[in-house]
Amino acid sequence: MNDEFIKGRGSQINTKNKFLKNEYVEEHIEGLDEQLQTAPSTQIFYERPKKIVNKVSSPDLGLMYSMNPYQGCEHGCIYCYARNSHEYWGFSAGLDFESKIIVKENAPALLEQQLLSASWQPVPIAVSGNTDCYQPLEQKFLITRRILEVFAKYRHPVGVITKNGLITRDIDLLSDLAKDNLVHVYISITTLDEDLRRAMEPRTASGIKRLKTIEQLSAAGIPTGVMTAPIIPGLNHHEIPTLIQAAAGHGACAAGMTVVRLNGSIATLFEDWLRKNFPDRFEKVWNQIADLHGGNVNDSQFGRRMRGEGNLADVIQQLFRVSKNRHLKDKSMPPYDLTKFRKGGNLSLF
Repeated sequence: MNDEFIKGRGSQINTKNKFLKNEYVEEHIEGLDEQLQTAPSTQIFYERPKKIVNKVSSPDLGLMYSMNPYQGCEHGCIYCYARNSHEYWGFSAGLDFESKIIVKENAPALLEQQLLSASWQPVPIAVSGNTDCYQPLEQKFLITRRILEVFAKYRHPVGVITKNGLITRDIDLLSDLAKDNLVHVYISITTLDEDLRRAMEPRTASGIKRLKTIEQLSAAGIPTGVMTAPIIPGLNHHEIPTLIQAAAGHGACAAGMTVVRLNGSIATLFEDWLRKNFPDRFEKVWNQIADLHGGNVNDSQFGRRMRGEGNLADVIQQLFRVSKNRHLKDKSMPPYDLTKFRKGGNLSLF
């Protein structure tokens, strides 16, 4: 690993924002009085959106809805597809994404407004379709907890995915929802190699911590699965059997996966990161990522973009399938019970 890295950050640069005309560059460093790129401190920005629940119509995901109480994420995962969305806010997908965090404090109120709509019919809503709802700032703002309180009040189905052990703080609400089959939780684990984790996902919980989180949630009766995503050939693909076995051993009842894709600015960020951290493996890893996506590291083609295609993708899919069948056979998430939804938040007398 590179000892000159900015500690605690995944990306080391700010990529150009395609929506902005101007950018900072260091093409002539001999003329600079001071280094442009230094370790940034976290800044908080407040946003009051008019809507928080978004319809997702991707064929890869099926009909669903999602909501994100935060934009940007301090976890700093170098591969994160959500980085590109930060450019819409006038920021960079690089260091800005993990240091300039947008907080939506009115998210719980907007959710309640949505559930009270006369036309709303209960359908699972995913919390954190984009950035992690249990990232470090959640400890201070409690927005995700207040969101769960709304779901519990209306007995509405919800799905949660996170890398952070902070989710155990809300076991009381999650177990209450689980009693009525109203919640699914996925804990994302990409690696149990701590050196790789610290470089690739610098502000996330350790792999062992995430396994213990699965164990705590499962012991509380909360259906919890593991998301082995993204799979990056040459870095973590060989860990698939170990990850699924370990997660199953800690109580996971399901497993999912996606392969890495480097769309937009993420390609530049990941290339910089990979060259600095794994120069000896750069060509192999880069070429194998491209092999998954028809010769390009970026991919927007539905179906292929999340699974990959070709011989290498087949090997990864088979490894995942065999591991899942071996360690999670006959296990699955219980179906959501949509009949528990309370229109108006109260039980009907009729």
